[in-house]
Amino acid sequence: MTWSVTARGAHQPDNTAFTQQRLPAWQPLLSASIALPLFFCAGLAFIGLGLGLYYTSNGIKELEYDYTGNSGTSNCSVSCQCAWYFSLPELFQGPVFLYYELSNFYQNYRRYVVSRDDAQLSGLQSALRQPINECAPYQYSAGGLPIAPCGAIANSLFNDSFSLWHQRSAGGPYVEVPLDRTGIAWWSDYHVKFRNPPLVNGSLALAFQGTAPPPNWPRPVYELSSDPNNTGFINQDFVVWMRTAALPTFRKLYARIRQGNYTAGLPRGAYRVNITYNYPVTAFGGHKRIIFSSISWMGGKNPFLGIAYLVVGSLCILTGFVMLVVYIRYQDQNDDDDDEE
Repeated sequence: MTWSVTARGAHQPDNTAFTQQRLPAWQPLLSASIALPLFFCAGLAFIGLGLGLYYTSNGIKELEYDYTGNSGTSNCSVSCQCAWYFSLPELFQGPVFLYYELSNFYQNYRRYVVSRDDAQLSGLQSALRQPINECAPYQYSAGGLPIAPCGAIANSLFNDSFSLWHQRSAGGPYVEVPLDRTGIAWWSDYHVKFRNPPLVNGSLALAFQGTAPPPNWPRPVYELSSDPNNTGFINQDFVVWMRTAALPTFRKLYARIRQGNYTAGLPRGAYRVNITYNYPVTAFGGHKRIIFSSISWMGGKNPFLGIAYLVVGSLCILTGFVMLVVYIRYQDQNDDDDDEE
């Protein structure tokens, strides 16, 4: 059989510019006059942005305290009540965010990350009674009841608590500073991923009837808060904890200080933080810190981002100078060769 150009076969594409790859194309020829300015401009842009990020990050004020209890850093080391006293010589500019920080805690461990049941956390009744196998060994209690919420992440919920008190004048009484515990979780987590199961006769406790709390929890999930809009699977502290961290040292938001006389920040004066110490960390060599921090347009304190931009910008400019030297050297050589010819 003779193949013909005019005879169209079953698998022959249409005779169009697109299918026959005849579309016009443009391929840039990167000469030295184009590539070198690009490297220098990109380097200057990265360095400028890096300097802005770095100095903005350094301008964020932080006040932190390690209350782990090792080496005499605090008066807490076991389950107890302890206090941290500090003074502010000037206004701690707001808005002020209160974080807790854990170190040497690997929330990114694979078996830990998958040890949860998203269907159960979304309020499905079937998942509430039959947790997935990834939750094991925190899938069922010793009595055979399904654990709600199941999994290692929920079982290790951070349960230290803090309250802040302000002494407005020397020798005067301490006044409690209001801590705003609402809106500390991601919007998508709180409004989309986490839901309580449907109420039974208007009771959340009856909805969780027939389930058991995680082994490390002193009370069931429906008693996490007295506020009916902040208990169960939609408890703000619980939702924040369930978003696992990528690094072994991480911070999680505990509260905002933005109410009453503290909307502009923390005024000067003496302060006391009452700490209810429950969460054990010494067994795995961890540390616990409480941190007061202001924010900027770029968020919290993060010098790494500015340093990364500075490094990339410096490498671009260095590469540009190396290419410029190579271009000048071989350009002169090419000119000499042309003259000899």
